[in-house]
Amino acid sequence: MNRPELAPDPDAEREVDLRSVWERIAARWWLPVLGLVLGAVVGFGLALGGGKVYEAETLVAMGQPFSPNGGAPVQSFLTNARAVSEIVRSEAALEGAARASDLRVRALRGNVSSAIVGASGPGARPIGAPLVTIKVVAAQPLKAEKAADALAQEVIERTSAKYVDTKIEAFNDQLESIQEQLNTLVPRIAQLEQAVNEPGLSSLDKLVLVSSLDNAQARRGQLLDFQSDVQQQLALAENVEKAQVVEPAAATKTTARSGRNGALVGALLGLLLGCVAALLADPFLARRARTA
Repeated sequence: MNRPELAPDPDAEREVDLRSVWERIAARWWLPVLGLVLGAVVGFGLALGGGKVYEAETLVAMGQPFSPNGGAPVQSFLTNARAVSEIVRSEAALEGAARASDLRVRALRGNVSSAIVGASGPGARPIGAPLVTIKVVAAQPLKAEKAADALAQEVIERTSAKYVDTKIEAFNDQLESIQEQLNTLVPRIAQLEQAVNEPGLSSLDKLVLVSSLDNAQARRGQLLDFQSDVQQQLALAENVEKAQVVEPAAATKTTARSGRNGALVGALLGLLLGCVAALLADPFLARRARTA
């Protein structure tokens, strides 16, 4: 009685092949280890010798706009720190920074970055108005600083020009109008005070002058109170609502590539090359033995 032949199991062959590969690598374990060490050293050395560049970083406070009466905060793209990332990478902003720093636009592409200060994850959001860093990497320190400052000004103009600057302009107009009224009222009060103190006035005339003086002084007090309120709202708009540069850009020297990343990449490549060398060692030695 003939027994049926069993079909070959491809998984079993694969398991045997993988075991033999691992045994050949383990037999010459020093080759992968040597490749790992040499690759890390070479990668780190190449990263350090890859040239020096300069990083210029500026710190921008985004500001927190409030409603016209100063009561409730206004939520819009003005308070969205992610808008900074889109603005500084836009072509228009890069062209403006290139003109200000005498750099080419292509030299800025890929060398501009922004980050939210205090945010430690993709979903993290800072409390209050966010602080944002804008970083530029360039070969010359002064050009890197000028480009970073130009990008910071671009962010401020785009986020504050329409709403907050309009409020500031309106407050300044109000203060100018109040000051004009005060300038008109102060001489009038002085004239009334002089008229009240003149001798020979009848009781009725003096009563009328005193009443006018009281009204003028009351009006002056109201204007001063109004002026104080507007000045406080103006200070709030200028110092809190409006985006502003907290720290101007200052360039620092750095390497073009990270030494740690270079060492990791070099170690990985060295490990792979060491494994390949361990696998090819037996066929190579066998070929040399046959030819000897």
